[in-house]
Amino acid sequence: MLLGLATSSTQETAQIPISSEGVVCEHPPYRIQLVSSSPLIIYIHNFLTENERTHLRSTRQVKDKFRNSVVAADSTSGAAVSKQRSSQSTYVSTHDPIVHCIEERALVFQGYDIPRSHLEPLQLVKYAQAGDHYHFHTDWFTDPVYSYAFNGGNRVSSFFAYVYVSNDTTGGGTNFPLVETPRDERWCGTVVDCDKPWENGVTFRPIEGNAVFWKNLHDDGTGNQKTLHAGLPVTSGEKIGMNIWTRQAPLNEEAKAPDEYPDL
Repeated sequence: MLLGLATSSTQETAQIPISSEGVVCEHPPYRIQLVSSSPLIIYIHNFLTENERTHLRSTRQVKDKFRNSVVAADSTSGAAVSKQRSSQSTYVSTHDPIVHCIEERALVFQGYDIPRSHLEPLQLVKYAQAGDHYHFHTDWFTDPVYSYAFNGGNRVSSFFAYVYVSNDTTGGGTNFPLVETPRDERWCGTVVDCDKPWENGVTFRPIEGNAVFWKNLHDDGTGNQKTLHAGLPVTSGEKIGMNIWTRQAPLNEEAKAPDEYPDL
């Protein structure tokens, strides 16, 4: 069960502070809005604090570690740079106490029954050049070689959080073409890009600190095609996002290696 969904589609949620390696983790009182129930999509205001965003961008393990993002079409072709995706990616250490805090927040958001062993290492993705994008794709694995139970199963859920958005950024929205666009004008402006035609689904504007959460799988464990989405081209400025993926089962040591679960 997701925190706060039983009573309202919009709610502020606070979590108990935790302490790790001398760093006190103060969870922000984020606010949620239900965008869609099928597939389940939730918009989260203030999911990342300013200190967390600054840390994610400046930590030594991230600076100068970005590499060209890859795509894996199937188990035979392996991971490779593709025209489908033009961005740079890197992973952050699970031993970092601030990363640990963000992981804890993502787990509690989804209830208390998901252990940390089901989380993939957090991934940062940078769109820094005009035209950088990620074409339409799903986060759930279509090739079963990536989703066997022994290596964690498939991706149950996804968060995409906006870590950094420069003041001159245009474009770069997150588009779900098969999801019905919310029609109330109050969605427009800061959350949904209402300048996009209605038939193009829903496009979330990149707002620093906010996040989008969605459930990738049907109740029977099969992938939900309606979660098809894209990172639309950045036409100016720079955007850095963060992927948080939850699996069906614990990841084994091999599956925890980033090269073993490239994006599809």
